[in-house]
Amino acid sequence: MSVRKLKPITPGQRFRVVNGFDAITTDKPEKSLIAPHKKSGGRNSQGKMTMRYIGGGHKKKYRIIDFKRNKAGIPAEVKSIEYDPNRTAFIALLNYQDGEKRYIIAQNGLQVGQTVVSGENIAPEIGNAMPLSQIPLGTIISCVELRPGQGAIMARSAGAFAQLMARDGKFATIKLPSGETRLILVNCLATIGVVSNSDHQLLVSGKAGRTRWLGRRPRTRAVVMNPVDHPMGGGEGKSSGGHPRSRNGIPAKGYRTRSKKNASNKYIVERRKK
Repeated sequence: MSVRKLKPITPGQRFRVVNGFDAITTDKPEKSLIAPHKKSGGRNSQGKMTMRYIGGGHKKKYRIIDFKRNKAGIPAEVKSIEYDPNRTAFIALLNYQDGEKRYIIAQNGLQVGQTVVSGENIAPEIGNAMPLSQIPLGTIISCVELRPGQGAIMARSAGAFAQLMARDGKFATIKLPSGETRLILVNCLATIGVVSNSDHQLLVSGKAGRTRWLGRRPRTRAVVMNPVDHPMGGGEGKSSGGHPRSRNGIPAKGYRTRSKKNASNKYIVERRKK
């Protein structure tokens, strides 16, 4: 994977850094695996804006991704690595031996023509999905389930990965991308390898309009609002906003909002780093 710095032929291109897309093999998605993707513009069923700073953006189609990897024991060939506008990671189109096609999150190093498989008693190779009980300790994994059969919900974005640290009885100890160390049931599935497109963090948009193309509208800073609109608003001239807090008055930057009564607290071995 690589990034390209563009020549400054316009002001918007001067600092722009784009993805090289050298891992992408096709620009046409599989028609049977796309669905409509309707936008709300941040409005509810009454047409009232309930989420600010959302709206506009380029039209997208949703790619139906197989997060469950529940076709156990059936090998699949990687037909293509594709761009997905709905996520930061690239996706891979699989052709199963029984004729079915599915999209999965692509891992770094996944190649067209490679064979991947999910299930038990398989080799821990890149792209294979298997239970935590059978993955060698210390392995780098991604697309991790939190509950058996739920489908992958952790370590799914570009360049993300977790690490299998230990196993004890029915629980495995996983170090997550946030730095949190957590217990997860050993019969949860995980995919071997790091999520693709790890250069995503190096991209530079170059201009405000490109953010609008992604469906994000300009965000008004709290300190420039009036006191009626935000706790940090008001004051003569360029006053500082006081203690950082949300629109509802909840402190930010260091204030912990996680409930002490949360049932999942007992599964967290070490909290994420500040």
